[in-house]
Amino acid sequence: MSDYKDYGYNYEGGTTCHTHLYPDLKTLLNSDKNTCILDIGCGNGYLTQQLLKDNFDAYGTDASEEGIMIAKRSFPNRFYIQDINSNELPKELADVRFNTIVSTEVIEHLYDPRNFIKFCYRILQKEKGEIILSTPYHGYFKNLLIAITNKFDHHVEPSWLGGHIKFWSYKSLKKILEEEGFNVTGFKGSGRVAGLWKSMIIKAKVC
Repeated sequence: MSDYKDYGYNYEGGTTCHTHLYPDLKTLLNSDKNTCILDIGCGNGYLTQQLLKDNFDAYGTDASEEGIMIAKRSFPNRFYIQDINSNELPKELADVRFNTIVSTEVIEHLYDPRNFIKFCYRILQKEKGEIILSTPYHGYFKNLLIAITNKFDHHVEPSWLGGHIKFWSYKSLKKILEEEGFNVTGFKGSGRVAGLWKSMIIKAKVC
């Protein structure tokens, strides 16, 4: 079995990024509109559990058996194993009508992010579907600071097994979402100060 400890899959509770992500992500949600949420790549289920505790109707999926096992301890009927590359929902969720997909700190790990976005588009309700993605923020001033402080190798860490293989800017993520049928409606930086955010959160709706 793969070692998922770097993703926080070997213990209960939130990872470092979730401590700043969830409060910011929650501001982009509306309990009247985002009535059935799927958290894809939920890890140990921390963020999905926060949604459930805040009275959102939410489910979580992840490829990690360890992560889902941990998540099921608190909400046994809300978490399922899913291989994103299969383009199929777990059979237990096949008939659930999702109008919102949340996916935090996942898209930067995917070899084929376009296929992932196509999958999200396909399973969302077409009349009011929304997607909320978070990924490490890459902007001009942050990248410049990384370069002039000689932190590039530390930042990208190519030896990290399962690490980041895609580095998104707001412009590049917006572009691929629009090419696959979404219209970006919201943006929020998360963590640190403006322009040097740890992550960015982008919200888009089905066109």
